[in-house]
Amino acid sequence: MSLDASPFPDERLAGASSDRTTSGARILPSQGLADARGRALRDLRISVTDRCNFRCVYCMPKEIFGHDYQFMDRDELLSFDEIERIARTAVSLGVDKLRITGGEPLLRRGIEELIKRLAALRTPDGRKPDLAMTTNGSALRVKAEALRAAGLDRITVSVDSLDDAKFQAINDVRFPVSRVLDGIAAAADAGLGPIKINAVVKRGVNDDDIVPLAEHFRDLGYTLRFIEYMDVGSSNGWVLEDVVPSAEIVGRIDAVHPLEPIAASRPGETAKRWRYRDGSGEIGVISSVTGAFCGSCTRARVSAEGKLFTCLFATSGFDLRALLRDGVSDDQLRDALSGVWRVRDDRYSEIRAAETPQQRERVEMSYIGG
Repeated sequence: MSLDASPFPDERLAGASSDRTTSGARILPSQGLADARGRALRDLRISVTDRCNFRCVYCMPKEIFGHDYQFMDRDELLSFDEIERIARTAVSLGVDKLRITGGEPLLRRGIEELIKRLAALRTPDGRKPDLAMTTNGSALRVKAEALRAAGLDRITVSVDSLDDAKFQAINDVRFPVSRVLDGIAAAADAGLGPIKINAVVKRGVNDDDIVPLAEHFRDLGYTLRFIEYMDVGSSNGWVLEDVVPSAEIVGRIDAVHPLEPIAASRPGETAKRWRYRDGSGEIGVISSVTGAFCGSCTRARVSAEGKLFTCLFATSGFDLRALLRDGVSDDQLRDALSGVWRVRDDRYSEIRAAETPQQRERVEMSYIGG
């Protein structure tokens, strides 16, 4: 389905009751709103900016996102009022996990105020949704305490190498890994935990860092998640030969520090979990290329200017900002969001083998968030 147009006529937005989709189907928050494949909407990832101060080669390569690249104007971005309204609507439909992304979310001015607003939301049964953020960690040293005070629960930080020269080559702006590690320590001191670390693994770039990364973060008590290098967007030059399969990642660590599989912590979790047999912690692997998890995907994403995407590998999104700025009611917004999710049948990772990157244009990772 193309999401450039509404999945239902405009007149069907009017007068709908707050607990029904536009087709009249009952929404039960305890069960969640189901898509065409029976997958409930549970997670909403909200990008607050398309800007980033890094130029990571697998996400925002400098050749594409150079000094002359045109980022969004401030008035194109969703306001905090608009983000809060979308998040409240999603929570009313069964979402119990909100994640703030970017670009780099800590570049958004006043981000603590948005966190405070989202932390005040409640699910239909009165619970606070899990509120998390993914960041490159560059500003955590100065932001961590304020984020925790505002109500942020957890933080995930991207660290692709502990070797400073390699880390700087990957972020391509000469940002030292020591400053990110300092930021992670500040987040831990502020109580933003459990802390998770993400490492995107690319063959020939940082695959020799797999075991050193595992050992370093195990000793600190943080959960490290290895992510297969993905074909998100069209600017990172992705080829299958650059992917280090999760099975290989687990095998390399297991050969040095024996591992055993453990169950997922929640339905729809993307990472397969493994714990060290000596009881010293765990790792996760996200097999976004070699082990599709479309069948249990519970995530939707909202871009910085308000496009709703139902798949990380989508080609287009549904324009929620246009609805908001046209003055739709809360019920109409609820019906729009539920209407898009109800007809969702995305399963890109399952059909990837039948396509090539050249056959399909996709939105960039920096635009849609992780």
